[in-house]
Amino acid sequence: MRISRSASIVADVQVIDNFSTPAWDRVETRSIVTIGAYDGLHVGHRLVIDQVVAEAKESACQSVLVTFDRHPASLVRPESAPKLLTDHAQKMELLAQTGLDAVAVVTFDQQQAAESPEDFVRRVLVDCLKVDTIVVGEDFHFGKARAGNVALLRELGHRYGFKVEPLQLLTVSDGSVASSTFIRELITQGDIEAANRNLGHIFEIRGTVAHGDQRGRTIGFPTANVEVPVTMCIPADGVYAAWYVRLVAGKEDMYPCAINIGRRPTFYENAPVSLIEAHVIGETDLELYGEVAMLRFVTRLRGEQKFAGLEEMKTQLAKDVANASEILSRA
Repeated sequence: MRISRSASIVADVQVIDNFSTPAWDRVETRSIVTIGAYDGLHVGHRLVIDQVVAEAKESACQSVLVTFDRHPASLVRPESAPKLLTDHAQKMELLAQTGLDAVAVVTFDQQQAAESPEDFVRRVLVDCLKVDTIVVGEDFHFGKARAGNVALLRELGHRYGFKVEPLQLLTVSDGSVASSTFIRELITQGDIEAANRNLGHIFEIRGTVAHGDQRGRTIGFPTANVEVPVTMCIPADGVYAAWYVRLVAGKEDMYPCAINIGRRPTFYENAPVSLIEAHVIGETDLELYGEVAMLRFVTRLRGEQKFAGLEEMKTQLAKDVANASEILSRA
């Protein structure tokens, strides 16, 4: 079963990456702005963006999200930087679907990391974007050593002539706060369904299909070995029902698949890393090597297990494929 639909591309949103001159042609144009890493673009992020877009339309301003070309922690504290829910390309694609007028992408390098909160506000928000109002979460921090916060923004707003609107953090049905940190925890625990509810969209990772040991092919379950950058958040070891997505002629071709993430304990005692192996269901002649695969995770079927032999493994894999097919037929 293959599903085709038009591919999502970055369109109808202005991308600003030069802050040395005003962003708008008309001197009187102002902007409603939010700022942040916006990793994952989850339901809490959407709440903030929706308010920015709505206020901008009401006040005839430009709606702008200011973000960074990489997660600031990857430079400031690389040893403890969080794994990413979305890479930069994914984030830009998701942002293009929000109704924003513009996304301002700040290059986060050593010079940017050393910039004081006030200098950042004056250079990017005041001089370039002509900010009228800043909308951020109530726990917002920014600038060198995260010294900037809502209180400082309000102080600078009095000085430079803009308003600040802090929003309460969004809680979900179980009372937890929708946050990138919480969603990472869900994913690394394998709770994909809860992660997807908090994201507001299906969790996706992208990687290049590489040659593996091709053992799956010999037992009737060929798999694509998908190599994902180490910076990305990876689900817990186990078997998942997911969609394998290919970009073909401007369309997304989506195939149901069963994905195994793990260290293959049936064959290896101490494998150093977990591999991501995607079995595209019902397709035997797809040439996938070298292409970028987009894997969209729907639910976890089971944990990884060690089998007594190949026949036991084949029996379980057949059950996994049947379960994945049934779940995805209803997704």
